[in-house]
Amino acid sequence: MCNSNHIHSIECILPPHMIEAINMRGNKKMRKMVARLIKDADSYRQSRIAAAPNKSFMAAPKLAASARPKINRKVYNGQKKVKLPGILVRKEGEPPCKDKVVNAAYDGAGDVYDLYLKQYRRNSLDGNGMTLISTVHHRRNYNNAFWNGQQMAYGDGDGVIFTNMTELSIVGHELSHGVVQFSGGLVYRDQSGALNESFADVFGALTKQHKLKQSACDADWLIGKGILGPNIKGVALRSLKTPGEAYDDQLLGKDPQPYHMDYYVNTTSDNGGVHINSGIPNHAFYLLAQYLGGNSWGKAGHIWYDTMQAINNPYATFNDWADKTVEMARARFGNGSREVIYTRRAWNLVGITV
Repeated sequence: MCNSNHIHSIECILPPHMIEAINMRGNKKMRKMVARLIKDADSYRQSRIAAAPNKSFMAAPKLAASARPKINRKVYNGQKKVKLPGILVRKEGEPPCKDKVVNAAYDGAGDVYDLYLKQYRRNSLDGNGMTLISTVHHRRNYNNAFWNGQQMAYGDGDGVIFTNMTELSIVGHELSHGVVQFSGGLVYRDQSGALNESFADVFGALTKQHKLKQSACDADWLIGKGILGPNIKGVALRSLKTPGEAYDDQLLGKDPQPYHMDYYVNTTSDNGGVHINSGIPNHAFYLLAQYLGGNSWGKAGHIWYDTMQAINNPYATFNDWADKTVEMARARFGNGSREVIYTRRAWNLVGITV
């Protein structure tokens, strides 16, 4: 299976380079926690593969302007056990309960649904009204959150390294993996895998901005703000604004994300650096959003969402994705438009010529 020298990529919010750092620098209890995370990796990966649509490409059905789809949410209490989903504790239309974590998962799923429906006319993750299922209190002191292809699961964190796994950008990130899954998918390796992670980061950030009605200028552009433990030196897991600057800690190490192709990380771990090199397309989106101004889920978000729906290439490279974003900007806003010009410029600034 795995050992301390090589850790398989885990398709969860916690990136493998963090797990590797904890495994090398942590105490016995922390290393035991890491061993459990590693053991879970293959089962999560297989769950996602099994749940993926059989078609090589499947764009979301386009909703009529008159359509009034309805969200359907279910939140379960995992009771700190392994088995999913657990005991149903809140379903669609029911009032908030006493458990704040249950309410956060319920509200967060609603915020993700609202973003995709109101801005991109997508009816849930699959485009067909898929029920949004979440399990909270998954396992005991579990330092992760994940989408398994069918539902979300959130640990509570151990209160030392991580906390608050239902933070909104994390909810948006993980559920957006479902959008990728039902949009033809991006193979979870090398640059296509980094694009998969980047799309999830972008729309995790947009979920939070949409909820808070923040402009591109006002947003913090952080993924997982507030989930680091009280003595961990850092602000979040990742930053789209300043990749490589989210944390610098004795236990977790330093944020390894590059912002430019000059610093692209060639590695065999993390499925070819999918959580690391995603910093490059992340930063390209951030730059485009700043150039266009206003709300990032508007013009910039439409270009990225349209690209996910149209690219029809599960092995897409950064250049493939960049070329398609320019094509989508041209299709939506016109040849020679400022949106096309700024899309090209954003990619050029991260070292990708289109």
